[in-house]
Amino acid sequence: MTPETVHRLGSLRVEKVRTSGTFDLDGGSWEVENNVWVFGDDHEVVVIDAAHDAQPILAAVNGREVRAVVCTHGHNDHIGAAEELGTHLDAPVALHPGDEMLWRRVHPGFNFAAISDRDRIPVAGTEIEIVHTPGHSPGSVCVWAPELKLLFSGDTLFAGGPGATGRSYSDFPTIIESLRERVFTLADNTTVLTGHGRATDLGAESPHLEEWIARGW
Repeated sequence: MTPETVHRLGSLRVEKVRTSGTFDLDGGSWEVENNVWVFGDDHEVVVIDAAHDAQPILAAVNGREVRAVVCTHGHNDHIGAAEELGTHLDAPVALHPGDEMLWRRVHPGFNFAAISDRDRIPVAGTEIEIVHTPGHSPGSVCVWAPELKLLFSGDTLFAGGPGATGRSYSDFPTIIESLRERVFTLADNTTVLTGHGRATDLGAESPHLEEWIARGW
């Protein structure tokens, strides 16, 4: 599948790759389609999430230098291709250590590079910043690209609400706090590129925070 360019500013661009597989946790298995984001220029990129199948992601990278493969959290549908990508691309695979217990279920013998809140990764003449947003999982992060006013939200925020918190290692009050204190403090015109489904922006989502609290999900 040819990657889709979804955002461009000068030489910088964001390409979307869709991959499909299963999300497995707590004895359940669900068919899901994931968004993988390739951010950079003609020479170097960062890959955001290592979902399911390495081959279409490698095709989208197309020989460019990869500064890092950043996993927004440790659920298997976001890290399944991590070892293959890291090996083929000779690039670090980065994860917040709060999700190490999830990582080890999938990659017991392959190590990740630890990332922390406010870490910055240089790429293609700009920087992206890690924003720790626990709740969907303890180590969930968003990736903020300030020059393009883009937030890669993983499973922390979708069009219509926060990521699911009804399974192991997740917590609804924590994800609400992450949204209130870490995400909705960014400008309303920030575009949100999600881990699943369609894009949105913070101006469309932030007014509904109290509704989400009242419904409990």
